[in-house]
Amino acid sequence: MEQSSQASPPAAGTGDGESWLAKLGPGLVTGAADDDPSGIATYSQAGAQFGFGMLWIVLLTYPLMVGIQETSARIGRISGRGLASNIRRSYPPWLVSGIVSLLLFANTINIAADLAAMGDALRLIVGGPGAWYALGFGLLSLLLQVFVPYRRYCNVLKWLTLALLAYLATVLVLEVPWPQVLRRTLAPSIEWQSAYLTTMVAVFGTTISPYLFFWQASQEVEELRADPLAEPLKRSPRQVRPQLHRIKVDTAIGMGFSNLVAWCIMLTTAVTLHAHGIFEVGSSAQAAAALRPIAGEFAFALFSLGIIGTGLLAIPVLAGSAAYAMAGALNWRNSLEMAPRAAGKFYGIIAAATLAGVAIGFLPLDPMRALYWSAVINGVVAVPVMVVMMLLSVRDGVTGGVRMSRRLRVLGWSCTAVMALAVLAMFASMLS
Repeated sequence: MEQSSQASPPAAGTGDGESWLAKLGPGLVTGAADDDPSGIATYSQAGAQFGFGMLWIVLLTYPLMVGIQETSARIGRISGRGLASNIRRSYPPWLVSGIVSLLLFANTINIAADLAAMGDALRLIVGGPGAWYALGFGLLSLLLQVFVPYRRYCNVLKWLTLALLAYLATVLVLEVPWPQVLRRTLAPSIEWQSAYLTTMVAVFGTTISPYLFFWQASQEVEELRADPLAEPLKRSPRQVRPQLHRIKVDTAIGMGFSNLVAWCIMLTTAVTLHAHGIFEVGSSAQAAAALRPIAGEFAFALFSLGIIGTGLLAIPVLAGSAAYAMAGALNWRNSLEMAPRAAGKFYGIIAAATLAGVAIGFLPLDPMRALYWSAVINGVVAVPVMVVMMLLSVRDGVTGGVRMSRRLRVLGWSCTAVMALAVLAMFASMLS
């Protein structure tokens, strides 16, 4: 929207004059949500099994995550539509239906595993029934999503990202051989054995997940709707430069935070569990319990509280991304800013995914085994979704001619290639 005078303050939609903190939002929340309890379990296993041997991997995952997540954010902000809506408008119905169905299934299993880990973490701290704690966490998350408008809920999610500081604090209370740690981080030594490669694939599958693509693109659309002066960038050339810069900063900081926390978790379990001969971790709660006799009550409490805090952040992202994807595929009204009666089907998916995750926790199923198959599905789905995203990012009907930088093209296609190789390696390890 044009201002009537050049002397007037810049439009809010341009992002001019905002502090760097105000520019953080979708990228920060997306990056933090990536370190959910299931991810914590994967990073804990990497540190427990291989010590410092896998710390280097964050140097590879960071630029790849930045490239693909920034691409998804740009698609949402430039087009004014979520990722599923753009796929529906550009590709055959069977493609979007298949992707969204697999995403909904994988996210529901992931929600179940995260809730179970949160319940177990609280049980370790205060005692009592972990499954009922998981039910409470699930209902709390659902109520917040349904009844708190997006603008206020977004601030809640921003504050929940501080839960990840627990893992930075845990490292600070441990005795760490920093020269050796820095050397193993900056000068990797890859072990060409099946267990090492399988764990490396698991780390890639944890950090680069399809639900994060759908969530960040949709959150850019929510930010757009929440600002009366903002427009889709393909219709507002004046806003292109400041908004793309904001997305770049937001995503770089969010993914940096995510990878730093992953590194801290691997380091924590390397200097404690691995150093004391504990090489297997079945869940994030099990990792916390194993820390207690080795690192002390304070480190145990920090690690456990981090599981609960990151879960409260991740559950709405998992349920919300599934709902955005389903609503976009079926052309339903969707927004966390809308009242439940105005977007009933959208909120219905959020409720169904969350409550199904709660219900799975009461079944005689192994949540970690279920999570394994969820990771397999996520890995398989991620590759075609990334291919489609990269093609959408240069499609005139989506971008309106807003050009994709060479940096993003290289990072995005590199991430797609690495994930494709990771999936092939995963299937090779399953067949061997």
